[in-house]
Amino acid sequence: MSNPIPVQDLTEDQAKEELARLASELTRANELYHGQDAPEISDAEYDALKRRNQEIEARFPHLKRPDSPSEQVGARPSDGFEKVRHAVRMMSLGNAFDDADVRDFVRSVQKYLGLPEDNVPEFTAEPKIDGLSLSLRYEDGTLVQAATRGDGEVGENVTANAMTVRDIPKTLTGAPEILEVRGEVYMSHEDFALLNQRQAETGGKLFANPRNAAAGSLRQLDPEVTRSRPLRFFAYAWGELSEPLGRTQVDGLSRLAALGFATNELTQLCRTVDEMLAHYSAIEEQRATLGYDIDGVVYKVNDLALQARLGFRSTTPRWAIAHKFPAETAWTRLEAIDIQVGRTGALSPVARLHPVTVGGVVVSNATLHNEDYIAGRDAKGNVIRDGKDIRVGDWVQVYRAGDVIPKIADVDLSKRPDWAAPFEFPTKCPECGSDAIREEGDAVRRCTGGVICPAQAVEKLKHFVSRKAFDIEGLGAKQIEMFYDDPDLPVKTPVDIFTLQQRDAKNLNKLANRKGWGRQSVAKLWAAIDEKRTVPLARLLFALGTRHVGEAASNLLANHYGSWEAFENAMTAAGDFEGPEWQELLNIDGVGEVMARTLVSTFAQEAERKTIDDLVAQLNVLDAVRPDTSNSPVAGKTIVFTGTLEKMTRAEAKARAEALGAKVSGSVSKKTDIVVAGPGAGSKAKKAAELGIKVLDEDEWLHLIGDA
Repeated sequence: MSNPIPVQDLTEDQAKEELARLASELTRANELYHGQDAPEISDAEYDALKRRNQEIEARFPHLKRPDSPSEQVGARPSDGFEKVRHAVRMMSLGNAFDDADVRDFVRSVQKYLGLPEDNVPEFTAEPKIDGLSLSLRYEDGTLVQAATRGDGEVGENVTANAMTVRDIPKTLTGAPEILEVRGEVYMSHEDFALLNQRQAETGGKLFANPRNAAAGSLRQLDPEVTRSRPLRFFAYAWGELSEPLGRTQVDGLSRLAALGFATNELTQLCRTVDEMLAHYSAIEEQRATLGYDIDGVVYKVNDLALQARLGFRSTTPRWAIAHKFPAETAWTRLEAIDIQVGRTGALSPVARLHPVTVGGVVVSNATLHNEDYIAGRDAKGNVIRDGKDIRVGDWVQVYRAGDVIPKIADVDLSKRPDWAAPFEFPTKCPECGSDAIREEGDAVRRCTGGVICPAQAVEKLKHFVSRKAFDIEGLGAKQIEMFYDDPDLPVKTPVDIFTLQQRDAKNLNKLANRKGWGRQSVAKLWAAIDEKRTVPLARLLFALGTRHVGEAASNLLANHYGSWEAFENAMTAAGDFEGPEWQELLNIDGVGEVMARTLVSTFAQEAERKTIDDLVAQLNVLDAVRPDTSNSPVAGKTIVFTGTLEKMTRAEAKARAEALGAKVSGSVSKKTDIVVAGPGAGSKAKKAAELGIKVLDEDEWLHLIGDA
């Protein structure tokens, strides 16, 4: 079995190519899993994709895509249910795939908290249930709302359905005034088999696995259908609370159990990393006999005060991780090799496989990386798979592991048909016919068509209307493809979306007469587009699809500049890559020179700038919403931390300052207001003194911010 190209050995172009493939695969997997309850890949395979994506982004942070899967949680709620905004965001979990990952996770917790290596906090370890996440809101002891996770911020209101689940109490005695209980809806193996038997007898739909059955049952529009399904519920966490459930995770679970919720009896308190790993092994040994599906073990810091200090990344908590079980392999026939053209023009080969079940999941597609990989070579020209190339018609091994996306790992030459020929990688773009060239040292072949290549243009438009961008209801990827080629109402640039209604009126409102459309659907589309004419600054920045500017960077830039006018003026003024505006951009903590140059260059290009200006003229761009910092002594000030902090880690200090409305910079300038200098502070403290900037030690800083 061959190994993937290690992340540290990837060239920049290989990284770009792989990030493009990963974004496409993960977006599709997210929608199928969370939005349609019809996954084509398993949780393990999905996690493998996401992990590889995160590793590449960590190695090449400047290549992070605007649609980066690392910024996504779940999928947007279905249109069939009322939408519910979670009072406390429902996060996803980071993943560990081996013992080394778990030890790295524990070390990261210790480092963030400033703990020595021999001081390991207590962790809980519990089975990771393979079901559907659900949040239950109780007010004065009465269940008033049940919501799915959705995209983490907004879920689906499934209250009527949740009322039919026997493990979910309808009333509680002795509960806090406000209590949000979070857990997993699942179906046992026995109940799943009986359900599918009934479905077969009545001619109903057969479910692929218990997770799909549970999700599909809970998300029924008719609660009576849900009532007829044998759903169960395990509680494992909580959201909004009017009062604490205890001091520790164990305390909180005990309180939930006392209130009448089912909690998992295999949850155990661990005091060392070895105890965590031992319990993982013990649970894995029992996996086949539990009677319900699990796909790993979740570790959580037990002390809730430490959880609060650790806080969250953009989509995951720092205090918890899921240790996933290993994946599997299977053999099948390679039926075709397709070439997909990405938004950057990269030609990506994709294997189309005769569908094969791997670990209970049907797999029909796999990545082939690039033309070298197909030929049996790695990025450095070294032989892989013993030099065996991959051909249409081959009997191939599909590999799903913890650090690669689904791929063809091996070829059985004894089953190769006589007609199988070496694959000839195209030198012309399959979308526009332009030359597809491979520059020296580049593993990827790229279309040279640029804006004339429909694949690149369409992919950029799809990003513009994607969930994290403008998210226009009724105008998704399918509609974008239709309008792009429309002879009467073409959509070639984002501004064309906002002139559609006006152009249709001039075209005698013909859209309503087309197949698949009608007056009502067209009216809904115009209303949805008009609704998105008002857009938050961060969403606009993300939607523009500027290279290297993902969701996190868009939020960072929006919070720093505050308004579109300020941002636009700053990018324009920084056009010569020097001067105070350029330095200000570079000084934003989290903005590197590669991202900064891309941003400034984008606004300096006449054609692209006109496209942006035309778009913004159609919009009402909302200023960034900043936290209430009326009691903050550092709101609006620029802070620089330097030296060693002894009472909190640098990450904690940065997060605290930003929460108080301050801007944290990586370098000292005339615009710096305060420098917080710990032991070992060097040139930054010296420069602050030269500029007459206030310098505080750590104690003075903590006294300044106090309880603000």
